[in-house]
Amino acid sequence: MMLSPWLSLGIAGVFEIVWAVGLKYTDGFSRLIPSLLTLWAMAISLYFLSQALKTIPLGTGYAVWTGIGAAGTAILGIILFAESAHAMRLFCIALIIGGIVGLKLTAS
Repeated sequence: MMLSPWLSLGIAGVFEIVWAVGLKYTDGFSRLIPSLLTLWAMAISLYFLSQALKTIPLGTGYAVWTGIGAAGTAILGIILFAESAHAMRLFCIALIIGGIVGLKLTAS
């Protein structure tokens, strides 16, 4: 079954969030199960990114992938690890999300 390139890119971005957050739980890759799950999420993320980049231009795809990862990881940092939810930080996260939307809307 072929997924749309943008759906593949979205899945890749979600798994980037999973592995980025997973790094926190690996304790420097000293904990086996979190480390294995993090490596699994990395592989899944890269697989779906590679599928999306068959069609989506490299610069757009990579920027969207990292943007999803950056914004999602920052949001989960606030939720899971009590990181700062200062208004300026939230505004900057919103700018990243706006950039992702803009890249999608202008993609050729």
